[in-house]
Amino acid sequence: MSHLVAGIGLRPGTGEAEIRDCLAQALTQAGVAATELGRLATVAARAAEPGLLALAREAGLALAVIPDEALAGFEASCATRSTRIAGLYGVGSVAEAAALAAAGPGATLVLPRIATARVTCALARGASA
Repeated sequence: MSHLVAGIGLRPGTGEAEIRDCLAQALTQAGVAATELGRLATVAARAAEPGLLALAREAGLALAVIPDEALAGFEASCATRSTRIAGLYGVGSVAEAAALAAAGPGATLVLPRIATARVTCALARGASA
């Protein structure tokens, strides 16, 4: 099982295709094959988003749900910072913090957050990968 996790941040109502496109861009930028991806991760507030659930189902990936309050513990490890997101979640990047949290202790960012109009994506790899 791969320890590569894609953290996804998104605006409510974002469609599956838009999320898939952002994820594909992230994998391409990191030089990582989609087959290396072990799971997706997002904040609890977005866990029921139909587009994200559809993508996880289509890709055959588990969706790790990170409690909103758990994100703040990853602030120091985040490479990017959105003031708006920091105000909402106490962390500069939902995508980065979710990826790091789901990848486990000692995880590192493989790709800092990239953003499209409605989606952010970051990649993290677990320490035991």
